[in-house]
Amino acid sequence: MQLSFRISAFFIASLATLSSLAQEPKIIEIRKAGGSTQDQEAFPGANILFKNEETRVLLFHEGALIESDLAYFYSKDNYFKAVGNVIFTQGDSLKMTCKTIEYDGKTQIALADGDVFLKRPDMSLTTEKLNLDRIRNEAFYNIKGVIVDSASTLTSNLGRYYMDQKKYRFTSNVTIDNPDYQVNSDQLDYYTELNQAYLFGNSRIEGDAYTIECERGFYDLDREKGVFKKNATLYYDNKIIRGDSLYFESEKDYAAATKNVSIVDSLNNSVITGHYGEIFKARDSAIITRRALAINIIDQDSLFIHADTLVATGPEERRILRAYYDVRILKSDLRGRSDSLYLDESIGLTKLLNKPLTKQQEQVFTEADRNKNNPVLWFDKSQMSGNEVLLISDTETNKLDSLKINGNVFIIEKDTLSSDGFNQIKGGVLDGAFEEGKLDNIVITKNTEMVYYLYNDDDLQLIGIDKTTCSALRMNFLDGEINDITFLVAPTGDVYPEEELPKNDRTLKGFVWRKEERPETLNDLFDENDKEEQFPEILNFKYPEIKPLEKKTK
Repeated sequence: MQLSFRISAFFIASLATLSSLAQEPKIIEIRKAGGSTQDQEAFPGANILFKNEETRVLLFHEGALIESDLAYFYSKDNYFKAVGNVIFTQGDSLKMTCKTIEYDGKTQIALADGDVFLKRPDMSLTTEKLNLDRIRNEAFYNIKGVIVDSASTLTSNLGRYYMDQKKYRFTSNVTIDNPDYQVNSDQLDYYTELNQAYLFGNSRIEGDAYTIECERGFYDLDREKGVFKKNATLYYDNKIIRGDSLYFESEKDYAAATKNVSIVDSLNNSVITGHYGEIFKARDSAIITRRALAINIIDQDSLFIHADTLVATGPEERRILRAYYDVRILKSDLRGRSDSLYLDESIGLTKLLNKPLTKQQEQVFTEADRNKNNPVLWFDKSQMSGNEVLLISDTETNKLDSLKINGNVFIIEKDTLSSDGFNQIKGGVLDGAFEEGKLDNIVITKNTEMVYYLYNDDDLQLIGIDKTTCSALRMNFLDGEINDITFLVAPTGDVYPEEELPKNDRTLKGFVWRKEERPETLNDLFDENDKEEQFPEILNFKYPEIKPLEKKTK
């Protein structure tokens, strides 16, 4: 789709034929008249020219021929007023009709009044008043005007053409109607040679597949691309894209935005925000970075996902979100952190992944180092980590359904009754189940180890520290805390009095308490790097200056 401003040929040709650069204005000529008279009392200094049955009044000035029923001609002032069925012609290319026209040969200003209709081979203009200023090389109307060409209809309350700048300015309730688009704006400036338009005030471009709103805008009509600012909004591909600066290119099905960016996907009940974003319609994808944040609704609760870069791909029914580099998660009953994340909304799968280790790291990393590199989740007071963490939601209810952790499973919970004690469980695989969106139970298998502080139910005195090894165990939760533990295979181990178990034996190998990483508020998801406000270039497109409004002249 390409905006087509064919009005340029109309004004350029019309005004060029009306211009005169002579040092001394020529005298208006009387070519014909049915008769003449004078009425010094009513029209002092005027020759009153009138038609008869055979001849109408004809006046001529520098190529312009004016035909009327009646004319008041003031030769001393080089001025006339033509009245009645006025026809203004310039060669074979321009014809204008109106009720009256006034023309000053000295100032070279003409005013057509009443049912003004100007016709060119390729377009027409209808208005009540039309001014032609040949000295300033401007033409304007200040009452509603309608311009019609073969493709479009343009209406505005005020229209002006600046010949020297080859620029149009349409002001107040500007509307362009075209079979392919509609444009509405408070003010629209159009440069004929460059085929570029500037939008000012409340503006809206509505095409077949998109709608753009802004208060400042630039559009390159030949290249079908532009930039829009100040409350810029793009309705595109079932999404709403906002930003302080918004770029759109129709031919490439591409859009980008910078600073205070938001992409709202109402079909998937999600929002992505940041300071830089790009949308590729043909690929069903969007990318956002610089303080990137995805907001998804799970069980009527907001799930916030922050990362350096967020990428959403696929059609609505198979939407996939990928997050890269330092992923942080926040939900009312869930916290998380990982290197990367994969979320498939069609099957309700969220996958948290660790950062692959280099060969050198493989050689030198301790088990604790490896665990600190793994993705981690916090459910209330419980910290859970592993090589790969999977969260599965019910696609119908959007509630969390199950949890799975593969490899190097580690569960840690601070013992609330001791100063430095931690309940711990490690193993190879974890399978968990949720009840009404709350973690209900988990089963840990493969080389399972446990350290657990046991207390007397009556007086909460420490019985001892249980240190056990088994093949599998089941853990039940109540109000977000470990409620009971059941060994599914015969365990081996013992309960040690606190004084008989050295402190270095009270933690399992690979123990890492990662409380400092846990985000508690939305602000905790971001760090100093997220304050970066230098944004990449958009397809090597250099932003044009959005010029300020010019002061109105009387």
